[in-house]
Amino acid sequence: MKKVYFKTFGCRTNIYDTQIMIENLKDFEVTQDEQEADFIVINSCTVTNGADTGVRSYVNSASKKGAKVIIAGCGAISKGEDLFGKEKVFGVFGHSEKEHINTLLKRDTRFYEIGDLTSLDTTIVEEYAGKTKAFIKIQEGCNFRCSYCIIPYVRGNARSQDESKIIEQIEKLAINGYGEFVLTGTNIGSYGKDKSSSLGRLVQKIGAIRGVRRVRLGSIEPVQIDESFREILDEPWLERHLHVALQHTSEKMLEIMRRRNHVMRDLELFHELSSRGFALGTDFITGHPGESEAIWQEAYTLLEQFPLTHIHAFPYSKRDGTPSSTMKEQIKGDVAKERLKQIEALVTHKNLLFRHDHANIPLDVLVEEVKEGLYTGFDQFYNRVFIQSNRDILKEWVHLDTYTVSTEANHATF
Repeated sequence: MKKVYFKTFGCRTNIYDTQIMIENLKDFEVTQDEQEADFIVINSCTVTNGADTGVRSYVNSASKKGAKVIIAGCGAISKGEDLFGKEKVFGVFGHSEKEHINTLLKRDTRFYEIGDLTSLDTTIVEEYAGKTKAFIKIQEGCNFRCSYCIIPYVRGNARSQDESKIIEQIEKLAINGYGEFVLTGTNIGSYGKDKSSSLGRLVQKIGAIRGVRRVRLGSIEPVQIDESFREILDEPWLERHLHVALQHTSEKMLEIMRRRNHVMRDLELFHELSSRGFALGTDFITGHPGESEAIWQEAYTLLEQFPLTHIHAFPYSKRDGTPSSTMKEQIKGDVAKERLKQIEALVTHKNLLFRHDHANIPLDVLVEEVKEGLYTGFDQFYNRVFIQSNRDILKEWVHLDTYTVSTEANHATF
């Protein structure tokens, strides 16, 4: 059998999509060594210029290894035609074609199969090689049109996976020993809007499946936390960490960004969730066009009031074809990066305070890997824990009654 090496860039959704491709490879062998690969399939990301640069750089290096290079994923939609036209890659295929990967790789001639942006996966994933937790894509696409974001143009409009297919997949993975499930998608909070259901109702059913110990959620929009979602907040199987996407804490900037959330409502929501024991993460963009010094100072002052523990912040990245790309009042890159550092430092400090304040709460950790002789994984608050143990606890769940808190992480002996 010819061998295929997969290189995955970007988000959890891409991790799932790579697994879909692996599940559909019938006449090829998957290899973890790119040096021996006959095909290198790049599941690409295009969310920022940095992501595009990383993919292009890898394409250039992979093409020198003698393998046929194939580009899939979001970058196939945005940059695939250019890479194909310049003969940088042997083949290109879009999201809707990934389940046809076995047929595509059998082709003797170069191919460009971009497909459509309306499909949903039909493959049932039953195994994640080398992974301790399972990723489940519950929906695809996004109906939001934030001014800076290219993702709806490369993933399409929001559409929900059938509930029965999601449940079937989790049941099979649970039987195969998986206890932690990460729900992912382009905009998971929109789940069920096209099927007279909701994310809260789906997660309630997932939590009732035998073998499910923890459910982690991808990013949710503040406006998507409704009453059905609030009903699951006290369930023992729901992670005590939520990622609620703010993107900014200036009302003016939210308007410029064409966001649907509002700062003071967001602040009220975050304090509500914090009072119920959740660690809270968010997304934040610095340096978006229009972010004047006065707006930035206002936003930072407000951000200080949010009970945050985690941050996924990044400087604004211009994406051709989006409304933000033509806006005036561009902010210099070094200014955006300095503001980014300020935010990251603020949330790092808030995270440390959170861990000290919760140091009397036992931690449940799924041990995922070994680093420098220590076992490590994430607790229910999505904080990293390093564990010293005399026995092999890799891929096990451990309950820690006592541990110490340091700046970087929590530490325990088991």
